[in-house]
Amino acid sequence: MKKLVVLGLFLVIALCVAMTGCQTQAEKVSYNLSLEADNFNVIRQLTVINCIQGDVLFQMTGKISIEVDEPNNQLEIVVEDEHSNYQKHFVGLSDNVTYTVEQLDVKNVDNYKFNLNFNPNMWLPVTVETID
Repeated sequence: MKKLVVLGLFLVIALCVAMTGCQTQAEKVSYNLSLEADNFNVIRQLTVINCIQGDVLFQMTGKISIEVDEPNNQLEIVVEDEHSNYQKHFVGLSDNVTYTVEQLDVKNVDNYKFNLNFNPNMWLPVTVETID
């Protein structure tokens, strides 16, 4: 009976391990490309379009990270400039306003590995005060 229980536990664990690795190659590459873009390593072009008249309302090109804030119906755009300074912009969306985001440069990302990036300034955000 113990052997049957151990065998059952082993099969459940093996099934859980096997199911965690069931990402397609496209999902892995898509995740890695999104990570590269959010780390400001990819040049993107954002175009905001008025769907009724077909006019381009807004266009931005550069190293940008884009988040869609659905409750507020807006895009939150963080831009890195050539001096590693950051700015945040907001674009409101409506029923007749849409947007496209194009990746303008090619990134060679690995579909088997991922990068974990830490901001060293955020590890220990401590200020030291000395008392004389």
